[in-house]
Amino acid sequence: MAWAFLFVAGILEVVWAFAMKQSDGFTRLFPTTTMIVAMIGSFGLLTLAMRSLPLGTAYMVWTGIGAVGAFAAGVYFLGEALTPMRVMAAALIVSGITLMKLS
Repeated sequence: MAWAFLFVAGILEVVWAFAMKQSDGFTRLFPTTTMIVAMIGSFGLLTLAMRSLPLGTAYMVWTGIGAVGAFAAGVYFLGEALTPMRVMAAALIVSGITLMKLS
């Protein structure tokens, strides 16, 4: 169950990062509220996952999902650049997460 909590926590990290961008400096109510709720949910689920997962593994997977997910959301929804270097960086993050999970 810890891995499910961690996965959802990572997805919520992407949600709050995207909502933060959409909040336009916290001047728009709905994105700002979404960001706060997603942050609370993300941290709460990360806390539950850390009850049985090692700190380093849980934190790395959580931030990795957030980083790669935010990158993908930026490219897909916001038209941010999809360059070979950025794709390689995301692939290295995924590789690191995979190795951490396998260890």
